[in-house]
Amino acid sequence: MELKNYVRSVPDFPKKGILYRDITPILKDSSAFKFVVNEISKTIPDNVDSIIAPESRGFIFASAVCFNLDKELILARKKGKLPYKTFEVNYELEYGSDCFQMHIDSLKPGSKVAIIDDLLATGGTISALETLTKNFDSEIKSVSFVIELSNLAGRTNIECDNIHSLIQY
Repeated sequence: MELKNYVRSVPDFPKKGILYRDITPILKDSSAFKFVVNEISKTIPDNVDSIIAPESRGFIFASAVCFNLDKELILARKKGKLPYKTFEVNYELEYGSDCFQMHIDSLKPGSKVAIIDDLLATGGTISALETLTKNFDSEIKSVSFVIELSNLAGRTNIECDNIHSLIQY
Protein backbone atom coordinates (compact mmCIF):
# COMPACT_ATOMS: atom_id res chain seq x y z
CA MET A 1 0.00 0.00 0.00
CA GLU A 2 1.35 3.45 -0.90
CA LEU A 3 0.72 5.24 2.40
CA LYS A 4 1.82 8.64 1.11
CA ASN A 5 -1.42 8.66 -0.88
CA TYR A 6 -3.23 8.82 2.49
CA VAL A 7 -1.29 11.76 3.93
CA ARG A 8 -2.50 15.28 3.23
CA SER A 9 0.07 18.09 3.16
CA VAL A 10 -1.22 21.35 4.61
CA PRO A 11 1.03 24.41 4.14
CA ASP A 12 1.38 27.06 6.84
CA PHE A 13 -0.26 25.03 9.62
CA PRO A 14 -0.14 25.50 12.58
CA LYS A 15 1.89 28.56 11.64
CA LYS A 16 3.48 30.09 8.56
CA GLY A 17 6.42 28.11 7.18
CA ILE A 18 5.31 24.71 8.55
CA LEU A 19 4.20 22.01 6.10
CA TYR A 20 1.84 19.91 8.22
CA ARG A 21 1.49 16.19 7.38
CA ASP A 22 -2.14 15.33 8.15
CA ILE A 23 -2.82 11.66 8.99
CA THR A 24 -6.62 11.98 9.14
CA PRO A 25 -7.02 10.45 5.64
CA ILE A 26 -5.31 7.30 7.01
CA LEU A 27 -7.82 7.20 9.84
CA LYS A 28 -10.73 7.71 7.46
CA ASP A 29 -9.79 4.69 5.35
CA SER A 30 -10.17 1.44 7.31
CA SER A 31 -7.80 -0.48 5.01
CA ALA A 32 -5.06 2.13 5.36
CA PHE A 33 -5.53 2.32 9.12
CA LYS A 34 -5.44 -1.46 9.48
CA PHE A 35 -2.29 -1.59 7.32
CA VAL A 36 -0.54 1.02 9.49
CA VAL A 37 -1.50 -0.72 12.74
CA ASN A 38 -0.34 -4.11 11.44
CA GLU A 39 2.95 -2.71 10.10
CA ILE A 40 3.74 -0.87 13.35
CA SER A 41 2.81 -4.01 15.31
CA LYS A 42 5.57 -5.86 13.44
CA THR A 43 8.16 -3.37 14.77
CA ILE A 44 7.43 -4.04 18.45
CA PRO A 45 9.90 -6.49 20.05
CA ASP A 46 8.38 -9.55 21.73
CA ASN A 47 9.88 -8.66 25.12
CA VAL A 48 8.02 -5.33 25.36
CA ASP A 49 5.59 -5.14 28.30
CA SER A 50 4.00 -1.76 27.66
CA ILE A 51 3.57 0.80 24.91
CA ILE A 52 3.79 4.50 25.67
CA ALA A 53 1.51 6.76 23.64
CA PRO A 54 2.14 10.51 23.61
CA GLU A 55 -0.87 12.80 23.45
CA SER A 56 -2.72 13.03 21.24
CA ARG A 57 -2.29 11.29 17.89
CA GLY A 58 0.01 8.70 19.45
CA PHE A 59 -3.05 7.49 21.40
CA ILE A 60 -4.76 6.46 18.17
CA PHE A 61 -2.06 4.21 16.78
CA ALA A 62 -0.65 2.92 20.08
CA SER A 63 -4.04 1.84 21.42
CA ALA A 64 -4.75 -0.19 18.29
CA VAL A 65 -1.28 -1.79 18.41
CA CYS A 66 -1.77 -2.62 22.11
CA PHE A 67 -5.04 -4.31 21.20
CA ASN A 68 -3.28 -6.22 18.41
CA LEU A 69 -0.39 -7.38 20.61
CA ASP A 70 -2.11 -7.65 24.02
CA LYS A 71 0.20 -5.05 25.60
CA GLU A 72 -0.37 -2.42 28.30
CA LEU A 73 -1.11 1.10 27.07
CA ILE A 74 0.61 3.90 28.99
CA LEU A 75 -0.52 7.47 28.31
CA ALA A 76 1.88 10.41 28.26
CA ARG A 77 -0.41 13.42 28.61
CA LYS A 78 -0.07 17.16 28.49
CA LYS A 79 0.26 18.91 31.85
CA GLY A 80 -2.86 18.91 34.03
CA LYS A 81 -4.73 16.12 32.19
CA LEU A 82 -3.94 13.21 34.54
CA PRO A 83 -5.85 12.90 37.85
CA TYR A 84 -3.22 11.10 39.98
CA LYS A 85 0.37 11.88 41.08
CA THR A 86 2.71 12.32 38.13
CA PHE A 87 6.27 12.61 36.95
CA GLU A 88 6.70 15.38 34.38
CA VAL A 89 9.19 16.68 31.85
CA ASN A 90 9.28 19.93 29.84
CA TYR A 91 10.45 19.74 26.23
CA GLU A 92 10.90 21.74 23.04
CA LEU A 93 8.95 21.19 19.83
CA GLU A 94 9.79 22.32 16.31
CA TYR A 95 7.44 25.27 16.87
CA GLY A 96 7.16 25.77 20.65
CA SER A 97 7.48 24.01 24.01
CA ASP A 98 5.29 21.74 26.12
CA CYS A 99 5.18 19.38 29.10
CA PHE A 100 4.41 15.66 29.36
CA GLN A 101 3.22 13.85 32.46
CA MET A 102 2.79 10.17 33.32
CA HIS A 103 1.23 8.70 36.46
CA ILE A 104 3.92 7.68 38.96
CA ASP A 105 2.58 4.10 38.89
CA SER A 106 2.47 3.80 35.07
CA LEU A 107 5.44 1.44 34.77
CA LYS A 108 7.11 -1.09 37.02
CA PRO A 109 10.89 -0.86 37.47
CA GLY A 110 12.59 -2.94 34.81
CA SER A 111 9.71 -2.68 32.35
CA LYS A 112 10.55 -2.99 28.67
CA VAL A 113 8.63 -0.41 26.67
CA ALA A 114 8.01 0.80 23.14
CA ILE A 115 6.89 4.27 22.12
CA ILE A 116 4.47 4.85 19.23
CA ASP A 117 3.66 8.26 17.75
CA ASP A 118 2.33 9.56 14.47
CA LEU A 119 5.28 11.75 13.45
CA LEU A 120 9.01 12.12 14.01
CA ALA A 121 10.16 15.71 13.38
CA THR A 122 12.96 17.07 15.58
CA GLY A 123 12.82 14.20 18.09
CA GLY A 124 11.90 16.50 20.98
CA THR A 125 8.79 14.57 21.94
CA ILE A 126 10.56 11.21 22.06
CA SER A 127 13.60 12.63 23.82
CA ALA A 128 11.25 13.98 26.51
CA LEU A 129 9.59 10.60 26.83
CA GLU A 130 12.99 8.93 27.15
CA THR A 131 13.78 11.32 30.02
CA LEU A 132 10.38 10.70 31.61
CA THR A 133 10.77 6.92 31.31
CA LYS A 134 14.06 7.05 33.27
CA ASN A 135 11.96 7.93 36.36
CA PHE A 136 10.64 4.36 36.21
CA ASP A 137 13.97 2.56 35.73
CA SER A 138 12.47 1.15 32.55
CA GLU A 139 14.10 0.43 29.20
CA ILE A 140 12.88 1.69 25.83
CA LYS A 141 13.25 -1.16 23.34
CA SER A 142 11.81 0.53 20.23
CA VAL A 143 10.27 3.70 18.87
CA SER A 144 7.86 3.62 15.92
CA PHE A 145 6.24 6.32 13.80
CA VAL A 146 3.82 6.53 10.92
CA ILE A 147 5.74 9.48 9.36
CA GLU A 148 9.33 10.70 9.62
CA LEU A 149 10.50 14.11 8.43
CA SER A 150 14.03 12.96 7.58
CA ASN A 151 15.38 16.44 6.80
CA LEU A 152 14.89 17.46 10.45
CA ALA A 153 17.22 14.64 11.62
CA GLY A 154 15.05 13.79 14.63
CA ARG A 155 16.70 10.37 14.95
CA THR A 156 19.87 12.06 16.15
CA ASN A 157 18.01 13.34 19.23
CA ILE A 158 16.70 9.92 20.26
CA GLU A 159 18.78 7.64 22.50
CA CYS A 160 17.03 4.42 21.45
CA ASP A 161 18.62 3.03 18.30
CA ASN A 162 15.69 0.78 17.33
CA ILE A 163 13.65 3.37 15.37
CA HIS A 164 11.05 2.62 12.69
CA SER A 165 8.97 4.83 10.42
CA LEU A 166 6.53 3.74 7.72
CA ILE A 167 6.76 6.91 5.58
CA GLN A 168 9.72 9.24 5.09
CA TYR A 169 9.63 12.77 3.71
